[in-house]
Formats: sequence, C-alpha cells, structure tokens
Amino acid sequence: MSRLFGIAGVQMSVVRWDADATFEKMADLTTNIQKQFPWVSMIVFHELIVPGLVQFVTPENKDWWKKNSGPVPGPQTDRLCELARKTRKWLIPGSMWEIEGDKMYNTSVVISPDGDIVAKYRKMFPWLPYEAGTAAGDSFCVFDIPDIGRFGLCICYDMWFPEVSRQLAWMGAEVIIQPTLTPTSDRPLELVMARANALFNQCYFFSINGIGDWGGGRSTIIDPDGRILQEVGTSQTFMTEMIDLDHTSRTREYG
Repeated sequence: MSRLFGIAGVQMSVVRWDADATFEKMADLTTNIQKQFPWVSMIVFHELIVPGLVQFVTPENKDWWKKNSGPVPGPQTDRLCELARKTRKWLIPGSMWEIEGDKMYNTSVVISPDGDIVAKYRKMFPWLPYEAGTAAGDSFCVFDIPDIGRFGLCICYDMWFPEVSRQLAWMGAEVIIQPTLTPTSDRPLELVMARANALFNQCYFFSINGIGDWGGGRSTIIDPDGRILQEVGTSQTFMTEMIDLDHTSRTREYG
C-alpha cells in the first residue's frame, strides 16, 4: 500500500501592515483548498507570513512590531490552530516572530488537524544583516504523520547550509518543508539548491516562497530523484501535489 499524501504550497502576498487581514486571506485560501481539493491533507505557507509584513524595527513601526509578535504558543497561533481544526488539515503557517524572555526567534509551527501544535522550529541561521536582532535556534525539527512517514522542517536561509537537510535526513525525514521569503535575484540559485538538497538526501523538498514587496515567488516541489515536479511563476497561486513517501524508500534503496 502506497503512502500517498496530498500537500498544497500557497504562494501569496501579505496585506501590508495588517496582520488580521493577512490571516483572513490565509483562512480564505485554506478554506478554498479544502473545498476544491479534499485530498490535500497539508497546507504550507511562506516564511514570516503571520506578522502581515516583514520589516526592520524602527521607531515608526515599533508598536506594530510588538503587536504582531509574542509567545509561541500564544495569541498568534491560537487562531491558526482553530483554522486547522475547522478545516481538518495539517497546517504549516510559514513562520512568525516569537518572543521568549528578551529574545526574538523566527519560528515555524506544525499544527495537526485536531488543532494541536505538534512541532515547533526556530530558524537556525538568521539571515544577516536583516535578522540581526533575531536569536538562532539550536534544535533540528522532524515530526511524524501517522501511517504516512517522517517530515523535516527548515526555514529560508537554513537551506544554504547543506548540513541542515542532511541532518534532517539522518533523523529520518522523507520530506523536507522549507518556508522561505526571498525577494532578491538569488532565487534562481536557491532553486538549484532546493533540487540539490532533494537529490543528495533522496527526499521530497518543498520550497514555498512569498510574492509582492518581500518575495520573488518561484516556489517549487522536487521529488527524491531530483526531478522538478512543479515550479510556479511570480503571481499568487498554489501548487497541489500528491506525493508517495514509498518513492523516497525506493530511491534510497535502488538509487
């Protein structure tokens, strides 16, 4: 029996300076995917989508920044958990600013269809100088989906360090999910790295990027043989793919 699992990667723009409106947009897209593609079991968004806009902290936006960050779990994850529970989908809502004590992290969570946070990952390699005020995480992240298999999670710049994906594969990951937010001209280079990470670890690799002011699109899905299953352009869209985790097993056994 094949270990089939449907995943949707959402490439969207945020609503500038409005985290509530961005969440409503995420909720609408999630609900539409649920209705149109009932076989999709997991929905993935891009890095730092939850705050509504990624921005340097300045005196002008200081209050906005504080309002749209906080503990994880906390108020900013509560409604995401409710969305997962309502739609009965696994949800990886990109990432968000997490505050713990006097430190800030770029944090991603994995939410089950029951609305429970089953994994939390703090970005290990903040991108400098942009994330200069962000602390680095110190733990790799894998999680299991019952009767399907093991997934790994990394964020954006983590992909540039091959040891991250290799460690996730050593920990048993058969699929690696990478929410990212790349607006610069090096996105074509990242597509090379996404393919390489899939190929040398013989696993699926999902790289989901944003669009608009802070994202250049070109999200992609790569299979364990390094083949490009999908690559989209720079407009708002979403990819749906039915993957088979037995493909990972076959590739690792037979090459």
